[in-house]
Amino acid sequence: MPEIPDLNIFRKNLAKKLEGRVLSEINIVNPRKLKIPVEDLKAALDGKKLKSIERKGKELHFHFDGHTLGVHLMLHGAMFWFGEKYNKALTIAELHFADGTGLAITDWQKAVILTLDPKPNKTPDAMDMPKGYLNEALKKSNKHIKTALTEGKIVQGIGNAYIDEILYAAGVSPYSKANKIPDKKIDDITQAIHDVLTHAENHILSLFPDTISEKERDFLQVHRPKQKLTLRGEPIHVEEVDGRKTYYADSQKLFE
Repeated sequence: MPEIPDLNIFRKNLAKKLEGRVLSEINIVNPRKLKIPVEDLKAALDGKKLKSIERKGKELHFHFDGHTLGVHLMLHGAMFWFGEKYNKALTIAELHFADGTGLAITDWQKAVILTLDPKPNKTPDAMDMPKGYLNEALKKSNKHIKTALTEGKIVQGIGNAYIDEILYAAGVSPYSKANKIPDKKIDDITQAIHDVLTHAENHILSLFPDTISEKERDFLQVHRPKQKLTLRGEPIHVEEVDGRKTYYADSQKLFE
């Protein structure tokens, strides 16, 4: 699943190419996850100028004159410029712009979610939390820390891969109960969120500066599905935490 580092890069590259252009047509190839009639979506967006693109949590919001298109790529969604090589049978939607530029959104699981004028979410974004926010918010949760930080109720935007990296960097076991973690360690988690996500974005950007699709995660420290050791040489444990496949090491302290 594309997460904050990927989506920040996608947003920059999409904005660079599309902002200010007029959408001549949105073509919905597979309306399975569409919450409104295709005709209503087209009436709202066709012929409108794209003003800006914004990342909100795990979604990209395309702000047109008068309306916003929300795109959640889910686990396997991807985006391609027209002319690039991709399996057109997997296409969910196509955005045709008046200057000939085209953007295809694909997903072999057909799980991509498109919304018109998505409702505002007051939950803080992982990269924009008020100072001390997690210290107070986590005291109210008795869930495992991995679940508390990925389910989207306390903080937006953290997914399965990067939460493993964040907790590894902070030295906290994913099995720790959120309300049992001391403030000092929560401060470590807050710092790790910023550091891990920023480092990942910079790393990906250095290798794939123009990408609008997820590329690689070989640089991750502990979330390494094809490896048995962390980059530091520690054995990686692979287990499920509340239904999410989880990668962690013995150096991560358990609070319960």
